[in-house]
Amino acid sequence: MARKETSINSNSNKLPEAELPEVNFSDYGDVRYLHLGTQWVQGSMLLDKPFDIELEYVQRMMVWLLFAEPGTVAARHAMQLGLGSAALTKFCYKKLKMKTTAIELNPQVLAACRLWFKLPADDLRLKVILADAAQEIRKAAHHGTVDALQVDLYDHEAAAPVLDSVDFYADCRELLSEDGVMTVNLFGRDSSYISSLEKIAEVFGPESVWAFKPTREGNTVVAAQREPTRPERGELSQRAEVIESRYGLPAKKWLRLFKPVF
Repeated sequence: MARKETSINSNSNKLPEAELPEVNFSDYGDVRYLHLGTQWVQGSMLLDKPFDIELEYVQRMMVWLLFAEPGTVAARHAMQLGLGSAALTKFCYKKLKMKTTAIELNPQVLAACRLWFKLPADDLRLKVILADAAQEIRKAAHHGTVDALQVDLYDHEAAAPVLDSVDFYADCRELLSEDGVMTVNLFGRDSSYISSLEKIAEVFGPESVWAFKPTREGNTVVAAQREPTRPERGELSQRAEVIESRYGLPAKKWLRLFKPVF
């Protein structure tokens, strides 16, 4: 099947402090992919279901739902650090009906999401902030307001997380509400994975950290709770049933792959 490609050149509208890569898109069958000047996939969208989540690891970034009472989801606030193809932002906003905030460095990624990936315009529940996430999340107005923080900050080389320090994860923890959860995409077969996991555990406490087994591509989604809980298996199974029936996410499968780390 033929692959169609198009691009937006970011050089004419780049932030002064950053050399931002060209934003590329490719269509293959019924899927549209986002690239940042390389072959690496930075996000995707099903052309006939633009508000669903297509990539497995991105679906797993929604695992925080296992820790939330189902009836409270729509009243919660989700924040994404890194917009990607806006899959998480769109899902939280359109499917879960949540207040949703995304922080993105590259203005052309935002332009691409609006033009090619069906990201709705900002409104009372949806806001995209063009900023450096490391600086933006230090603002006091965000602290304690986020129930689901989703961190997926890889550059165009996709070699390691752009932000991955103890200080950064401490700033992330400050964003969370009392029962808030951070989910992070890490490369679980990369040597940096253990280092990242240790930093997260240092900040959140070992008993707060959960992780999936890696996907076939090597992505490992890690979850860290603001305040640790260890829900019983029966409770998690009940929530997984609700998540799967309401939102179409493979939450029952998650339970076979998602465990406390320590």
